[in-house]
Amino acid sequence: QVQLEESGGGSVEVGGSLSLSCATSGAQHVSDIMAWFRQAPGQHREEREGVASIKSDSSTNYADSVKGRFTISQDNAKNTLYMQMNSLNTEDSAMYYCASGNYYSDLRDVKSWDFWGKGTRVTVSS
Repeated sequence: QVQLEESGGGSVEVGGSLSLSCATSGAQHVSDIMAWFRQAPGQHREEREGVASIKSDSSTNYADSVKGRFTISQDNAKNTLYMQMNSLNTEDSAMYYCASGNYYSDLRDVKSWDFWGKGTRVTVSS
C-alpha cells in the first residue's frame, strides 16, 4: 500500500513563498505520475483542483492559475515530491494534497488518481 505524507504548509502573507514536500513509502516502483491538488474550504473532494503534475520522465504540467509561480519537482532517490510556491495570493489558500497516479491519471480528473495523502494546509493572508 502506497502511503503519501505531505508537509510544509503554513501561513504566509500575500507575496510570500512556501515549499511543500510529499514523502512516499510502500511503492514497489516509481509512480508513472505524481501531482499536487488543492481543495479550498467548502469544496468537496471531487472538486479538488489539479495544480501541477510531474511524470516519471520529469515532464511537468501546471494549472493556468499557478503557471510561472509554482514549480513541481521530485527526487526519486528520496522518494519525495516537492512544490515550490512563490508569489502566493489569497486565492492559493487551501488544503494541498499530493497524489500518485498511473498512465491514465489526469489533473482534470480527481477520480483517476490512485493514492492520496492527508493534506497540508496553506493559508495566505493579506
